[in-house]
Amino acid sequence: MTCEGCKGFFRRAMKRNARPRCLFRKGTCEITRKTRRQCQACRLRKCLESGMRKEMIMSDAAVEERRALIRRKKREQIRTQPPGAKGLTEEQRMMIRELMNAQMKTFDTNFSQFKNFRLPEVLSSGCEIPNSLQTPSGEEAVKWSQIRENLGRVKVSLQLRGEDGSVWNYKPPANNSGKEIFSMLPHIADMSTYMFKGIINFAKVISYFRDLTIEDQISLLKGATFELCQLRFNTVFNAETGTWECGRLSYCLEDPAGGFQQLLLEPMLKFHYMLKKLQLHKEEYVLMQAISLFSPDRPGVVQRCVVDQMQERFAITLKAYIECHRPQPAYRFLFLKIMAMLTELRSINAQHTKRLLRIQDIHPFATPLMQELFGIVEG
Repeated sequence: MTCEGCKGFFRRAMKRNARPRCLFRKGTCEITRKTRRQCQACRLRKCLESGMRKEMIMSDAAVEERRALIRRKKREQIRTQPPGAKGLTEEQRMMIRELMNAQMKTFDTNFSQFKNFRLPEVLSSGCEIPNSLQTPSGEEAVKWSQIRENLGRVKVSLQLRGEDGSVWNYKPPANNSGKEIFSMLPHIADMSTYMFKGIINFAKVISYFRDLTIEDQISLLKGATFELCQLRFNTVFNAETGTWECGRLSYCLEDPAGGFQQLLLEPMLKFHYMLKKLQLHKEEYVLMQAISLFSPDRPGVVQRCVVDQMQERFAITLKAYIECHRPQPAYRFLFLKIMAMLTELRSINAQHTKRLLRIQDIHPFATPLMQELFGIVEG
């Protein structure tokens, strides 16, 4: 028995038919693990004294055959290894840790800091749509009709639980007059602004984002804030009840027909149901946020190559995470499904922006932060 180092030394010496001479102690050098490289002659002598024999050395063909066998066994081992055996690189683990830390610091799923928001007016208390919207004419009438057509089938009721245990309920009217849209706008603006601030802070915590120029940071946030907001909202979405559970606030889908088929024609609602169905881990959600944030094709981005490389690294990390933590083959398509959901979210983002601008044009309701993110210019 011998170590691989001495085994290799003996093989090389025999193949060269070397006859080295001791230059120090005339063949009496002490050979240890530390001194074995100092005198080849005495090292060879000790190999022979230990029982190594030239005739036991494998031929080149036998060595190559053995190496081929080892390579084949390694390939078989990789194919049959259990989930998680492959592992994440240290850099990928650090990426996930940093993103999870940023998420924890900037997103409270209990919405405990969401205070002083406006609630929708109860219509029976005398709240009415302003005169300019009651009897619109011409181009405004067409726009208002489009808003009702686009949003009329999506009605959201709101429940607020007080700290004293009391419950306040808001239900939109059953008709399709458009009043429910006007009534909810101030509250939607407040919730959106609260969520957008959290997204901006999330990005600022990430070192990869801070390394970009200020101009690119602004461009990426303008393009991705709505998408990241929806990804966060999905974590508190209850698909069984159609409810977003935001701490003391609950938003529930109203469907007079009793089924969700009509509602699911709305792309954003369908997106939330489909994404929730994937039952993602927190790490997968936060990596989705990073992939969405670092999109090189957002308008105004200058360092596109840098952003593209970062997005690719986050995508590779997500793929590696899935391979490590999801049993195969049941989840072999999960990465592709997630990427498809991000593509769908990008499309919804564009539709949402058009809708928002259309409503804002008829009845301005956006907060200053919303105006800045969506490029709204006040007339």
